[in-house]
Amino acid sequence: MAIKIIGTGRYVPEVIADNEDFAKIVDTSDEWITTRTGIKTRHITNGVLAFQMGAKASEQAIKRAGIEAEEIDMILATTVTPDCLTPSLACLVGQELGIESAACMDLNAACAGYVFALDVAQKYLDSGCAKTILIVSSEIITRMVDYSDRGTCVLFGDGAAATVVTKGEGLYSCVLKGKPQGAVKIFTKLPEPKNPFSDKPFDWGYNEMNEAPTGYMQMAGNDVYKFATVAMPEAVELAAEQAGLKVEDLDLIIPHQANIRIVQTAIKRLKLPAERFYINIQDFGNISSACIPLALSQLDEQGRLKKGDKICVVGFGAGLTYGASIFEW
Repeated sequence: MAIKIIGTGRYVPEVIADNEDFAKIVDTSDEWITTRTGIKTRHITNGVLAFQMGAKASEQAIKRAGIEAEEIDMILATTVTPDCLTPSLACLVGQELGIESAACMDLNAACAGYVFALDVAQKYLDSGCAKTILIVSSEIITRMVDYSDRGTCVLFGDGAAATVVTKGEGLYSCVLKGKPQGAVKIFTKLPEPKNPFSDKPFDWGYNEMNEAPTGYMQMAGNDVYKFATVAMPEAVELAAEQAGLKVEDLDLIIPHQANIRIVQTAIKRLKLPAERFYINIQDFGNISSACIPLALSQLDEQGRLKKGDKICVVGFGAGLTYGASIFEW
């Protein structure tokens, strides 16, 4: 069974930090950042929480879908930076939207989160357990950024995006993959438990994690780059094969926006024209799971998505996780 995206929405904070702003706080420059990442600006939250951003994006998506919020019977939220350990981001967004009854749950597949959530939605729609699903992706990545680390702090921004998904017609395929042996390549540790009954130190079993500070993202940049340049084209090819297509049959590919060089490498490996790929990293940086649905919202608003277009969304991230989904607009 296929899916149909009937509404899209997005929200980004008003505060914008450009490369020159970062040059004032770390040893970097606009040229250094632009040539290595493709990023020029990113949005930074200023008093707006992840669930509030998610609710704003969801309100827009619901309005564009032409439905009432109460018609949503499931909320799937993707995030690596929730405001609370509990309740879920999904529940908090549902509360903001005034929804009285809906299944709510969060999904953490890092930057590939939206691709994973889209497939979960498809399975629930196919089973008949849900009819109208809201997928909301909201990230405050700056919550775990170390602003003394010039190699990572320039990469990330904050924002949210949402899509309303129902049953559809046409094709659908999805390939979800993971390489858990790469878990220590990108991670952020929570504080260790403290209680009056034990004073034994915790041992993560990995030097990288034992030695890392709490609360700040740690990333082995070169290793992640090598993984991503292979994972992205592989996922696209596998999803196309599952759908009975060739990659050249795809009208549009929306990749996770992590680094322009990763996307350029994927373009070469897939042997596709660059115009088949949608890129907005220059304006937003990496906003983890919100990258792909934010791009969908932009394209939808601009009228660039036509009925019957074969769209591939592909993401990769910490875990290590990666995957791609193909569907018709």
